[in-house]
Amino acid sequence: MKTIKLYNGIEMPLLGYGLYKVGTDECEKCVSEAIKAGYRLIDTAEFYENEEGVGAAIAKSGIPREEFFVVTKVWINNSGEEKAYASVKRSLKKLGTGYADLILVHQPFGDYYGTYRALERAMEEGLTRAIGVSNFRPDRYYDLVQHCKITPMVNQLEANVLSQQTEIREVMKEYGTKVMAWGPVAQGKADIIENEALEELGKKYGKSAAQIGLRFLTQEGIAAIPKSSNPERIAANIDIFDFELNEEEMTVLRAMNATDAGTRDYSYLPYVSKLIGQKVL
Repeated sequence: MKTIKLYNGIEMPLLGYGLYKVGTDECEKCVSEAIKAGYRLIDTAEFYENEEGVGAAIAKSGIPREEFFVVTKVWINNSGEEKAYASVKRSLKKLGTGYADLILVHQPFGDYYGTYRALERAMEEGLTRAIGVSNFRPDRYYDLVQHCKITPMVNQLEANVLSQQTEIREVMKEYGTKVMAWGPVAQGKADIIENEALEELGKKYGKSAAQIGLRFLTQEGIAAIPKSSNPERIAANIDIFDFELNEEEMTVLRAMNATDAGTRDYSYLPYVSKLIGQKVL
């Protein structure tokens, strides 16, 4: 598995397995399939309510813990330093992995400054090897880095060939923060999996449109965490490192960037209201 180096020297796999909306009952089975296919980065979260399944699959795999890269996140309802720190401890207990490799602030709402201080504390205590944020737009990211001790090592964002997050990638480059992409194949929507340009490149390399999209991201230095519960698709998503797109093809795909906003509009108050569980005044 190819990796990308975080600024503190830790190697992070360029491709991982995402677990958003994977139910508790099926999580262990799905993660076991992913491990069998070769995944070592496993992305979960307190909010997903499947951390125990992740830990169970890792424990039963027979593979040494240090070969895995386990990611989890602190949700909004546990924002603030003390609540977030307690959340980290609960997550580690559910995972049973001893430590996390990366813990993220899941959303840029609530007392995320306090939450981030809790992650800094967790890292200083050896509870995690790296820390970062998730879904932080340029303004929130830039503000946070001015007020923290440990610069975020990762910002997990919705990113794919049609939404490449070019603006924030430029901002984060100055601070050494890497992008991890959720929704790297647009959650299976036809925009990518049936995209003509991607399909044409797929014919050349014997790959699907989704695989071309994933390879594009990894060649851009973006770690991707596709999600699927289908064993064949799980295996296909990781089968992208036996070819390389040339620079002309990369240029064509870069030009496909339609928006940096993705599908989550954080300026739309009804959406934010639903997200944080509060009514908009």
